[in-house]
Amino acid sequence: MAEWIHTVTARTPTNIAVIKYWGKRDESLILPVNDSISVTLDPQHLCTTTTVAVSPSFDQDRMWLNGKEISLSGGRYQNCLREIRARGEDFENKEKGIKIAKQDWQKLRVHVASYNNFPTAAGLASSAAGLACLVFALAKLMNAKEDASQLSAIARQGSGSACRSLYGGFVKWIMGKEVNGSDSLAVQLADENHWDDLVIIIAVVSSRQKETSSTTGMRDTVETSILLQHRAREVVPKRIVKMEEAIRNRNFSLFAQLACADSNQFHAVCLDTCPPIFYMNDTSHRIISCIEKWNRFEESPQVAYTFDAGPNAVLIARNRKTAALLLQRLLYFFPPSADTDMGSYVLGDKSILKDAGVEGINDVQALPPPPEIKDNVPAQRNGGEVSYFICTRPGRGPLLLSDESLALLDHSTGLPK
Repeated sequence: MAEWIHTVTARTPTNIAVIKYWGKRDESLILPVNDSISVTLDPQHLCTTTTVAVSPSFDQDRMWLNGKEISLSGGRYQNCLREIRARGEDFENKEKGIKIAKQDWQKLRVHVASYNNFPTAAGLASSAAGLACLVFALAKLMNAKEDASQLSAIARQGSGSACRSLYGGFVKWIMGKEVNGSDSLAVQLADENHWDDLVIIIAVVSSRQKETSSTTGMRDTVETSILLQHRAREVVPKRIVKMEEAIRNRNFSLFAQLACADSNQFHAVCLDTCPPIFYMNDTSHRIISCIEKWNRFEESPQVAYTFDAGPNAVLIARNRKTAALLLQRLLYFFPPSADTDMGSYVLGDKSILKDAGVEGINDVQALPPPPEIKDNVPAQRNGGEVSYFICTRPGRGPLLLSDESLALLDHSTGLPK
């Protein structure tokens, strides 16, 4: 009989911080200089799917990301593997003739296949979803008994923001005080149903890899930015308290004000770094200007914007009706080229297109200028600047997939399908 292969497949969402994490106080343990808060995005639209497999026939740990084999020797992957292997428990599946004793996990090699349904390293938190998924799937594979919060402290050692992807809804990463990082973990502030009016539209301005990786950028900022020290000590602690209150009370005005201010300060800190880091580009700035004008015109915030370490805009609308008006404005200012199929320009929850009264390119060309544009100023339409939009909403945490057809590794060879 061929040797057995034991596999597990999981799906984990990405998350977008509304109070930003930027800067580590400990590089190797990935301990942050401040608390952060994020919203988990619906995994139907943005997620990582990971299959992990273990077998006595595997002679080394191997990993494939989006179909390409990558090295698992990096410290971050090794941290996660080491921590979960140490927590593995006895496992038995009589039907398949699998019996693994607790101490065997150290000897058994793993195969990992991971797939992101969105661009990797383009400022959409792909490493967060990826490492959270790796830790969650390995923990299930090795029968570890840790809860989501304890697993988050392990995922954190792979990628800081990964710890926030182990929960759905609104999540806080507590920076912690302990030198060993044992109290630096994620907790859920509210689940995805708590504030289900919210609709999120992401403008993917560039799906290219960024010039300055987050790891390098943070290190430079911590070493050179005086503004970061002020932010971590004075600004963020007060904002965290207010943001928790805004989420608890579903107070959109306060939520938007804090999210926009914190995003702008994060990018100001990047500019205050030596050498300066530019994550946003002209299109990012035009999107901010469009939202700010509209919010001021309405005399109360309709939409919050936040940008991670990249030029892509994450726009959070207060409800579905506002989201349709937002999409009209985005399509007016950033129309697709004339030969674009709307189905590939607006991804995710496409029903918002219908709410916006847009079915095809002709409807986009017929959109009137938004009322907040002054009559005497001709509005500039910037075709070709946005690659596509993703419509989504707050979503659930990690999920185990029992359907074997969704596995990324072949259960008879342990290699990618």
